[in-house]
Amino acid sequence: MELSTPLALFILYLLLNVIAFCVYWWDKQAAIDGTWRISERTLLGVAFIGGSLGAVTAQQMLRHKTRKRPFRTLLMIIVALHTLGTALWLLAPELTWAVIAKIARTI
Repeated sequence: MELSTPLALFILYLLLNVIAFCVYWWDKQAAIDGTWRISERTLLGVAFIGGSLGAVTAQQMLRHKTRKRPFRTLLMIIVALHTLGTALWLLAPELTWAVIAKIARTI
């Protein structure tokens, strides 16, 4: 069975969000148990690489990091960037791939 690019991207997106949810759950359990915690930088990084919806879902369902103002704001900025990127990809896929290619060349 051959995966098409959109299907493969969708599966990757789902996987990233499940991982993000699990990482937030792990940190919540560590907070409850009083053991080693995952840094906020790592939590936001997981959200940034594609797990923003999983992170927000975990934040709301687990009631985790809901009162930390800078953290919540940064997470919502990440969600907004992902939403804009998705909208751009759906409305102008050729432009999106051109932007991605240009970014990749500069890295």
